[in-house]
Amino acid sequence: MSIHPRGLDFLRDVDVRLTVELGRTQMKLKDVLSLGPESLVVLDRLTDELLDVLVNGKPIARGEVVSHNGRFGLRIVEIAGLEGAEGGSAEDALSPALPDGEEGAA
Repeated sequence: MSIHPRGLDFLRDVDVRLTVELGRTQMKLKDVLSLGPESLVVLDRLTDELLDVLVNGKPIARGEVVSHNGRFGLRIVEIAGLEGAEGGSAEDALSPALPDGEEGAA
């Protein structure tokens, strides 16, 4: 089997799911069932913390929310493996933002 002459360029058109994670919380099912209009769910992330950017559930970057033409947008601030993660994998570079024992969720 031979490698495509352009390397892995043929993978550029593959669709992936990009998710921005605002935060998490853990609730009892009875509390989830009681949610309704005007309910408040407090998340584990502070308002000034960067948000996790995940591709197919794997953290690849961190960013901040911006407004663009009346829509939410995300400005990438850190890329996994480039900001203080010498020799580490993309997942290792961003794992401190995820609570212990949890993996990124889409």
